[in-house]
Amino acid sequence: RVQLVETGGDSVQAGGSLRLHCVASEITYCMGWFRQVPEKGREAVAIIYTSSGNAVYGDSAKDRFTISHDNVKNTLTLQMNSLNSEDTAMYYCAADLCPPHRLVLDSRQYKNWGQGTQVTVSS
Repeated sequence: RVQLVETGGDSVQAGGSLRLHCVASEITYCMGWFRQVPEKGREAVAIIYTSSGNAVYGDSAKDRFTISHDNVKNTLTLQMNSLNSEDTAMYYCAADLCPPHRLVLDSRQYKNWGQGTQVTVSS
């Protein structure tokens, strides 16, 4: 089972930026970020195909967030800009073999999860 450790969560003011990191114990073909608020399901933020670097973004992340992967350090990074209160959530790193492209943003496709890191945005 792949071990995933997230860091970088913090409390920031609206309009600010944060960078999240996830270190994986081994290479996986798809890695990404999901977020969750209480009483709601996990929402896809962004997924990256680690072999090609191609990324897929959830609607909430487009034009504000950037996902990247360092193949040498096996570290996933999420750069989040222009944060607002709706970005407040627990952010989880996920990894697995890549599902069919139409399912890549479906959290049910991923078996390996980190413990989560909290992001809080105050207005």
